[in-house]
Amino acid sequence: FSAGPGGENPRRLTDTDNYDAEAVYSPQGDRIVFTSLRSGDLELYLMNPDGSDVQQLTRQPGYDGGAFFSLDGQWIVWRASRPTGKALQDYRSLLKKGLIRPGKLELYIMNLDDRVPVQLTANGAANFGPYWHPDGRHIIFSSNMHDPEGRNFDLYMIDIDSRDIEQLTRYEGFDGFPMFSHDGRQLVFASNRRGKIRGETNIFITDFVP
Repeated sequence: FSAGPGGENPRRLTDTDNYDAEAVYSPQGDRIVFTSLRSGDLELYLMNPDGSDVQQLTRQPGYDGGAFFSLDGQWIVWRASRPTGKALQDYRSLLKKGLIRPGKLELYIMNLDDRVPVQLTANGAANFGPYWHPDGRHIIFSSNMHDPEGRNFDLYMIDIDSRDIEQLTRYEGFDGFPMFSHDGRQLVFASNRRGKIRGETNIFITDFVP
């Protein structure tokens, strides 16, 4: 659905029997990327703001989701699982029950002209919540790459050309869902830090200095 800023005038955009969610507008407002189960697998799709001209973007077995556009609207970044063997069987079995358990997620980018997925990370951790820096050359994301069997998630920045990764936070808990302001000067993210009870998650904003 789409709606006004206050939730007014809701309008249905998709009409399937399965999961249609994780939708975001391009910064130009001319396209929407979203995740759907309409093909029998969780894939990424692109459509016009009115729900027309739906186009499938990904086609590999596994979960594809959490996509965001670059500031110029020419690229997307997303998280994906690519299970094989028994892990793929388990994934499909859970999916039939409406469930998903992606312990390993890698980051991918795609230029929307050639639409070829490009894998950015390959560390076997749970990398998620990717978001483009306005310069179009860096992506911020959350990962447990230094605690792959645990729940210590920090924020990292990856250079899409060199694949160099810089760790940005070092909190012994959860930092995730980062987003930049359009001028790149501020960063907002979710964190368990300063929580009064276990698992409490709050929103934090900070100045960002490259």
